[in-house]
Amino acid sequence: MSNQQAEPGVDDRAPEVGELTPPDRTLMGPGPSDVHPRVLKGMSTPLVGHLDPSFVEIMDEVQELLRYTFRTDNQWTIPVSGTGSASMEAAIGNLVEPGDTMLVPTNGYFGGRMKSMAERAGGHVVEVDAPWGEPLDPVDVERAFDEHQPDVFGFVHAETSTGVLQPSVPELTDIAHDHDALVIADCVTSLGGVEMRVDEWGVDVAYSGPQKCLSCPPGASPLTLNDRAMDKVLDREEQPRSWYLDLSLLEGYWGDDRSYHHTAPITNVYALREALRLVAEEGIESRWDRHREVAGDLKAGLQELGLEMNAPDEYWLPSLNAVRVPDGVDDGAVIDHLLEEYDLEIASGLGDLEGDIWRIGCMGYSARPKNVEYVLAALEDALAEQGF
Repeated sequence: MSNQQAEPGVDDRAPEVGELTPPDRTLMGPGPSDVHPRVLKGMSTPLVGHLDPSFVEIMDEVQELLRYTFRTDNQWTIPVSGTGSASMEAAIGNLVEPGDTMLVPTNGYFGGRMKSMAERAGGHVVEVDAPWGEPLDPVDVERAFDEHQPDVFGFVHAETSTGVLQPSVPELTDIAHDHDALVIADCVTSLGGVEMRVDEWGVDVAYSGPQKCLSCPPGASPLTLNDRAMDKVLDREEQPRSWYLDLSLLEGYWGDDRSYHHTAPITNVYALREALRLVAEEGIESRWDRHREVAGDLKAGLQELGLEMNAPDEYWLPSLNAVRVPDGVDDGAVIDHLLEEYDLEIASGLGDLEGDIWRIGCMGYSARPKNVEYVLAALEDALAEQGF
């Protein structure tokens, strides 16, 4: 036996961790959604280097597939290394310079996140108000532009916290462009599931996450900028505060040079490529139709259970259904019952709607009739447990 003693306070025993066996959940919350088996298979394929010629070809394919999905011809269309919040911060942190004014909405949780990111970028933030659970009114947006003359305007196309889809996007972008402002659209819960036409609707910058309607694990997040927006990025007087998300540096890797900036998340790029292939095979407009049809069945079934939707029909968001919690029902107990008894995930509300709604996703590979039947049956049982 060795006389050598371990350092005081240091435990030299290796931790005993068993084989990875996560539960097999049905994911019907606000994200992530269920991942298609083909995407999981793509993630199990061998790695290559992030500057390997074969990977450069994959990068080209991913960019072309992203352009198709965003409905854009923007040259500057990339997956940002990180979750959807990374593509969000890349958009805001590069477009907003110190001293710039950014107009952000108050009608949901993610408008508040826009505000925080713009302030950290050195911007002055002004707000256009709308109640949680309602979209922005173009009249209010125009009034805010006349009063504040912002340089950048951000809005949330599909507000995950309220289940509200922003209508009249071209009206908003026209107002912004009439005031010589750039428009950033949050498409995290709409890209690949709800109609979004970046070029036709005049959106200058759009970002998303892969784990919602694209049904891809988080890690490589879509971002697109048009030439006007990219010119502002490249003409900045002061460098962005994030080196990692500096688009003028990333341009060297995702642009023609393909020069090293950081090691790309190779497996996540594989996954995104396969997820986007599925979008292209289905057809983007057919995919929008499927989400609307399957989510429509979900909405009808929820109403048959006696539940009310949080958003009126005119701005109902198919990919994220916000459902009012009935009086006398414990929202957390229902969520726990679904998870424990059915391996089924839905989520509670965020921010101003915490405790008032459930958020039930209907996104990507999760947007299937059998999942709708399953969640309705499970929810009926969970509500019966509470005497509803």
